Amino acid sequence: MPACGGRIDGARKSGDRRRLAAGLRRRPAARSRLELHWLLCRRECRRPWAESEKWIARTPGGDFYGQSLGGHDLDDWIGGVQAGCDYQFAGGIVVGIAGDYGWTDAKGSHASAREFGVFYHSDIESLASVTGRVGYAWDRLLGYVKVGGAWESVDYSASTILIGTAYRASETRSGWTVGGGGEYAITSFLTGFVEYGYYDFGTDRVRLTPQRTGLSTGFLDIEETSQVVRAGFNLRFGG
Repeated sequence: MPACGGRIDGARKSGDRRRLAAGLRRRPAARSRLELHWLLCRRECRRPWAESEKWIARTPGGDFYGQSLGGHDLDDWIGGVQAGCDYQFAGGIVVGIAGDYGWTDAKGSHASAREFGVFYHSDIESLASVTGRVGYAWDRLLGYVKVGGAWESVDYSASTILIGTAYRASETRSGWTVGGGGEYAITSFLTGFVEYGYYDFGTDRVRLTPQRTGLSTGFLDIEETSQVVRAGFNLRFGG
């Protein structure tokens, strides 16, 4: 009887080991994966609020050197595209990188705070950025924050009530951006998003080219920031 009991015990243990091994084969370990998971490209519309906050006179020997000539706001719609990819971990953490480019015609102007009959103008033509982002996915919803480098193409000009446009300048300015938003998977390949971004381009020395004979080259220090609310759709590939 003891020998018989020993054989039953051994068979039971052997069966347990087989079931455990089969169970382990049926449950592969979770792993991270690289995918074009939440976005590859986007069509979007964006609403920017830009501020040319300070225009400081910097023409050597000129009037009002070092003094503020005022500032103005810019406001318009912008449309753009974006491409990027993400790395999603099994636990729901998402990290990624993306680049975007937008076209706009945001314009603004102000009367000089120091000169009578003089006006200053700016016109933003494009806004671009390359950003990294980190977020967390809850089922179909992704929340994220992002930070990176930014660039804008902008035209400046100065005019007077007597001669019209007196000076012009065109600049590509670089700076940084930070923001965040949310993205929702509508289908397996289409997502919708809403996000906010703050852009800071610091203060640049702008060289103004005279448009009339007899005028000398002018210089201004111009400080510029932008805030953009974006909404649109992404096409998702992979995953």
